[in-house]
Amino acid sequence: MNYRFQNLLGAPYRGGNAVVVNNNLLVSPFGNRVSVTDLLKSETITLPCQASTNLRRIAASPDGVFLLTVDENNRCLFINLPRRAVLHRLSFKHPVSDVKFSPDGRLIAVAAGKLLQIWRSPGFRKEFFPFELIRTFSDCNDRITSLDWSPSSDYIVVGSKDLTGRLFYLNKGKKKKNSYSKPFLFLGHRDAIVGTFFGVDKKTNDVTKVYTLSRDGAIFTWGYSSNDPEPTQMEEDSSEPDSPGTPEQRLGGEESNDVNLKERKDVGANGDEPDEDDGLLLHKKKWSLLKKDFFMQAQAKLTACDYHRGLDLVVVGFSNGVFALYQMPDFVCLHLLSISREKITTAVFNDLGNWLTFGCAKLGQLLVWEWKSESYILKQQGHYFDVNCIAYSPDSQLLATGADDNKIKVWTASSGFCFVTFSEHTNAVTALHFMPNNHCLLSASLDGTVRAWDLFRYRNFRTFVTPTPKQFVSLAADQSGEVICAGTLDSFEVFVWSMKTGRLLDVLSGHEGPVHGLMFSPNTSLLASSSWDKTVRLWDVFSGKGGVEKFEHTHDVLTLTYRPDGKQLACSTLDGQIHFWDPLEGLEMFTIEGRRDIAGGRLMTDRRSAANSSAGKCFTTLNYSADGSYILAGGSSKYICMYDVADQVLLRRFQITHNLSLDGVLDFLNSKNMTEAGPLDLIDDDDSDIEEGVDKQSQKKLAYDLPGSMPNHGRPIIRSKCLRIAPTGRSWAAATTEGVLIYSMDESFIFDPTDLDIDVTPEAVDGALKEDEPKRALILSLRLNEDTIIKKCIVAVSPVDIPAVASAVPVRYLLRLVQALGDLLEQSPHLEFILRWCQELCKAHGSSIQQNSRNLLPALKSLQKAVTTLHQDLADTCSSNEYMLRYLCSTSNSR
Repeated sequence: MNYRFQNLLGAPYRGGNAVVVNNNLLVSPFGNRVSVTDLLKSETITLPCQASTNLRRIAASPDGVFLLTVDENNRCLFINLPRRAVLHRLSFKHPVSDVKFSPDGRLIAVAAGKLLQIWRSPGFRKEFFPFELIRTFSDCNDRITSLDWSPSSDYIVVGSKDLTGRLFYLNKGKKKKNSYSKPFLFLGHRDAIVGTFFGVDKKTNDVTKVYTLSRDGAIFTWGYSSNDPEPTQMEEDSSEPDSPGTPEQRLGGEESNDVNLKERKDVGANGDEPDEDDGLLLHKKKWSLLKKDFFMQAQAKLTACDYHRGLDLVVVGFSNGVFALYQMPDFVCLHLLSISREKITTAVFNDLGNWLTFGCAKLGQLLVWEWKSESYILKQQGHYFDVNCIAYSPDSQLLATGADDNKIKVWTASSGFCFVTFSEHTNAVTALHFMPNNHCLLSASLDGTVRAWDLFRYRNFRTFVTPTPKQFVSLAADQSGEVICAGTLDSFEVFVWSMKTGRLLDVLSGHEGPVHGLMFSPNTSLLASSSWDKTVRLWDVFSGKGGVEKFEHTHDVLTLTYRPDGKQLACSTLDGQIHFWDPLEGLEMFTIEGRRDIAGGRLMTDRRSAANSSAGKCFTTLNYSADGSYILAGGSSKYICMYDVADQVLLRRFQITHNLSLDGVLDFLNSKNMTEAGPLDLIDDDDSDIEEGVDKQSQKKLAYDLPGSMPNHGRPIIRSKCLRIAPTGRSWAAATTEGVLIYSMDESFIFDPTDLDIDVTPEAVDGALKEDEPKRALILSLRLNEDTIIKKCIVAVSPVDIPAVASAVPVRYLLRLVQALGDLLEQSPHLEFILRWCQELCKAHGSSIQQNSRNLLPALKSLQKAVTTLHQDLADTCSSNEYMLRYLCSTSNSR
C-alpha cells in the first residue's frame, strides 16, 4: 500500500529554540523532526525529513526559503522549507549552541564551542561541497552562548560563558585578504551572557547600541560617541594570522553564490565590496557602558531572551516561568506575567513584533501570545508521557488520544490541531472508543472509571464505576451504543454497563489473566475478549448466557480485532504469531509467523545481537483495514508490519523513526561504548548548563522499576502501543514513543491502469469528449485509471445526461468512480452537480453497492466524510445568513 508519513501529533515540545518565518509560520523542533504551524490558518504539518538525534538549534533564512537544523550529534540539515526536502548535509566538529543566517541570507554564523565560524550559505544549485567555511574566530575563552548579526551583515556580536561579549568585524571591504581585526570586548557582567543584540537608529538604520543580557538578570546598554577620532594607520594595518583550519577564502568574492539570494546594493563590479571609511568601523569605536539595568526576579535565572530591532523591545523568560516585556532604551516594563512554574526555554518575536512565542520544555508546551491585546494566538500542548491509545471517529475527521499523563486530547485530523483536552481521569488512560453517532467518546483508565464525553458541550456526562475499584485496560461498545464493556487488569473480569442508565448490568467471569483485548462483532451480538491466560472467549452479552465459545492458544494472547464484516477474528500471541479464526465455525483458519518480521533494534542493555534477540518481540496491537484485505501489526519493535490477509505475506514494513536519541533503533552497537560500569550512554556525564536554554531535549520517566527488572534510566525505548486505520482507508495512525504518527495515501501520480488496451489512451478520451460522447469518454478514463482524466470526464457530462451515464458504468469501475466523486466533493465548487452524480449512481447501482459493500466501504466512508464536512460548513453559513436577513428585514420594517 502506498502510504507515506504525513504528520506528527501529541508530541510534546522538549527543548530547542523556535523561529517565526514570514510573520505567521512557527517552526519548532519536536524530537528529531520539525513542526511548522500556520498561526493564521491554525494548521500544523511535520516535515518528513528526520535528523539523526533530537534537534538542538534551528535557524531560518530571512526570506523563509531555507531552514537549518542542528542535532545533538552536531549534524546539520539544510532544508528547502516550501518543498520540505533536504538539500545538503554537514557535520560540525564542536557542540553548536547557536546558529543564525545573516540579514542578506548569504552567510551563516555558527557558534561551535569556543569558535565562531562563518559559512557561505548554499543555494539551490548542486555542488560538490555546498558549505564553504569562510572564516573562523577563536578569540573566546569559553563556549559561545549567543550571537547576533548587524543589519549590514558586516558585524557579529557574541556572548560567551567567560562573562564577556565580543564585537567581530568580518573585514569584507578590506583589499588585503584574511586581514584580522581584534574584537571589541564588552566587560562587566558577573554571570554568563545568554543574549547579545544590536540596536539601531530608526531613522538611519545604523548600529548605535549593543545590548548584552546575562543569566543573573542584568542588561547592559552599550553605545559610542559620534565624534570618536579615526584610527591610526598602525591600528588599521594591525593583523594577525588566521585560526588553524580556516581555508584561504575571499569573503567578498561570492560570485558563485546562488542566484536566488538577494544581491546587495553596495557590491562592486568585481564582486568585492567598496572599502569603508575606517572611521565608521564599529569595532574601532570607543564603546562605553551607557546604562545598567536589572530584571527584578528573586532567585530566578534568565533562561531565554529575544530583541525586536524595529520596535526596540526586549522580552526575557526566567527559570520560574515568568516572562517580562521591556521597552528600550528607557527600560520601561510593559508586561510582567507568569505562564507556568517551570523554566521558559525559548522566547521569540515574530516579524511585526506583535506576537511572542514561548516554550516550556518541562511542560511540553508552546504558547503564542499577542502582547497588545493580551490574548493567546496559540496554546498547544502535547502529551508529556507516552500515548497509550488512539481512536478515529466514524467519519475520520477526528482523532482522540489518551496517554500516561491522565489526559485525553481530541484532534482535527486534517489540520493537526487539538481543540479539546479532558483531564478528569486521575490515572493513565488505557482505551478509547468513539460511538457511532460521532459525538460521544468513551475512555477507560487505570483509575477504575469508564467515562463518556460529550463532544458538543465538552463535558463528562456519564461515569461508569464498579462496586470495588478496578483497573481497566480494554473497552468496547456494541453497534447500537446501548451496552458498554470494559476489561480489567487485576480481577480478570469483564464489566457490562447500560449506556442510558449507567447501571452495572453484568460481570463476565472466566478469564484467569488480564483482559487486554475486547471487541464486539460488527454484525452479531457476540463479544470477543482476549487474555493472558492463553484464551480468546466469545460472550453472548444480550442473552445472558455468558461464555459461548473458547479458543485455546499455546501462548498468552495480547490483543484481538474483528474484520469489518465480522467473519474473521485475528489475535496476536506472545510468541510473535498472528492467529486468524472463523468466529462462526470456531475453527482456526491460518497463522502468520511475524517474529522475524518484527525483529530488529538492539537495546543498550541487551547482551545478544539484534538478530538473536527476537525472542521478546511480539505484536501488541492489531487493526484491520476498512475492506479487510490487509492488517496492520505493531508492538515492542521499531517496525510496523502490514500483511496481506488472503496470501499471508508481508506487504510492507514501516520503520517508526531513525532517532538515535531513542533506544532500540540501531541493530549494531559500538563495542567501544561498553565499559566495566555498563554502557556509556547510561552514564550521565553531560556538562550541560540547563539554565542557559541550550540543554538537550529530555524525557522524564513515569513508571517505577519492578523488583528484579533491569531498569533503563537512559533513553526511552522505541515501540508502538496502538494502531488504528481510518474508516475511509486513506490514512492510519500509530501511537509510538515519539507521539502519534499519521500516515496517509501518497497523492503523487502513479500509473496503475485498470483495463489497459492499445486503444485506451488520453488522446482517445479527448477525442470522445470532442465527439460529444461522455459515456464512452468516462469508461475509457476509468479503464485508464488516471485521476485528472476521470475528473475531467465527470465534469464534462451535462446534468441532463447524468442518469444515463451513471447507469452505463460497469460494476467493476464503481470503486474508482466513487473515489473520484469523493475527491471532487472536497475540491470542486459544483456542489449540486456532484451530489446529483452521487444520487444517480446510488439509484442505478444500489444493489451492486450493497453486495460489494466490503470492497466499497473505504470509498463510501470518504464520500460520507466529504458530505458531512460540506453539510457542517453550509449549516454554519446558512444559519448566519438567516439571522442577518432577519435583522435586515426588521430594520426595513421599522423604517
